Amino acid sequence: MQEPTTPTPAGTPGEMTGTSVIIPEGTPHHDRATVQRRTLRVLMGGIIPGGAAMSSAYSSAAILGEELTGNELLGGIAASGLTMGAAFTAIPLARVMAERGRRPGIAGGYAIAGVGAVVCLAAAQIGWYPLLVLGMMGIGLGYASNMAARFASADLADEPGSAIGMLIWASTFGSVLGPLLGFGPIRSLSTSIGLAELAGPYLLSATLFVVAALSVHFFLRPDPLLVAGGLGRSETRVPLRSYLRPLVESPDGRLAVGSMMVGHIVMVGIMTMLPLHMRAGGHELQVIGYMISLHIIGMYAFSPIVGKLVDRLGPQRMIVVGSLLLTVGAVVAARNEAHHSVGAFVGMFLIGIGWSCGLVASSALLVRTFDGPNRVGIQGLADMCMTAGGASAGIAAGLVLAVSTFPVLSAGAAVVATLPAVTVFVRWRSTRRSPAGGQGTDR
Repeated sequence: MQEPTTPTPAGTPGEMTGTSVIIPEGTPHHDRATVQRRTLRVLMGGIIPGGAAMSSAYSSAAILGEELTGNELLGGIAASGLTMGAAFTAIPLARVMAERGRRPGIAGGYAIAGVGAVVCLAAAQIGWYPLLVLGMMGIGLGYASNMAARFASADLADEPGSAIGMLIWASTFGSVLGPLLGFGPIRSLSTSIGLAELAGPYLLSATLFVVAALSVHFFLRPDPLLVAGGLGRSETRVPLRSYLRPLVESPDGRLAVGSMMVGHIVMVGIMTMLPLHMRAGGHELQVIGYMISLHIIGMYAFSPIVGKLVDRLGPQRMIVVGSLLLTVGAVVAARNEAHHSVGAFVGMFLIGIGWSCGLVASSALLVRTFDGPNRVGIQGLADMCMTAGGASAGIAAGLVLAVSTFPVLSAGAAVVATLPAVTVFVRWRSTRRSPAGGQGTDR
């Protein structure tokens, strides 16, 4: 474990200078296994509606943005507002959780995301594009909360890969239903009550974010971070470099964050522009919704299996698997003509599975590499890098599509997707040549 400060054992009252672990006097003893099972159940109860809310909002953002402005690039920027918002709020959210616990951080993030969904609904209703971008950035905090929940699921876990995989799997139900409901019955409902057609997905999103916030707020007790002994508080705000330096100095930390960033860059870059590509080919919104739902199934449905494989085979091997799947998926998507849909469905399904492998493996690698009171901040920094990469990819994808074609965009994404696999292979080769071979984290 690499960590700049020495953690106080869980359940031991005490303080440290700088960043300190705070275990209040009189805190009851909890059986870790029991609390872990309850934590997983509660987080699943929050992430299902939270995931549905997020996917409903995201799936319609680029289309609504293009309708409001008549510009594909601005449509892509609107959709990337979600990842921009997640990137901007990842560190503040991590600081809130480090000081007050997972419960207020995650529940508060969902609540603010609900407000963002209402702002997007207003944008659809009055036709003002800047409101859409602002609202999507607010919804990004809900995405950051979903991402933080996967680390919360591993606070007390003996096998972090399996815990993270189970939580991501729970996202399947909500995330698949989100686009189907948003583009289907909720869209019809919104028009019947006098709202704009694309206001429907945001009406659904706002409602479900409130449900997720209330679920976590009332039921995530005891707080898993408190039981794990990782609840910290500092008299002065911990500088960002306290989180950055351990990541930069750790080969496993760099690999984990790099893999997470690549997965997000490839997925967001292609996913942001593929609905516009398909619509240009004459596909209806419902078909696009089916494609997004299949992609989300690939992202989430197999994550329990991925988590088990991470714990059995090691994070590095699964990072390679994820990288290769991302590459193949991007190549398949690149070869898909706008008026066809098979390549889009297959390509995005493979990209979804590759993203899942990379995210679960990289998250488990971070949990195994860093411990102590600063770990929440390091996790937040990793998520900030990941979502910032995704936001940049959404903007860059719009620029590429404005001057070139979707196949060119996807081909470039395929090249980027190979980077984690290449990095791991280089490390393995260096380790074999080194006299002190075997120093890297293989498992």
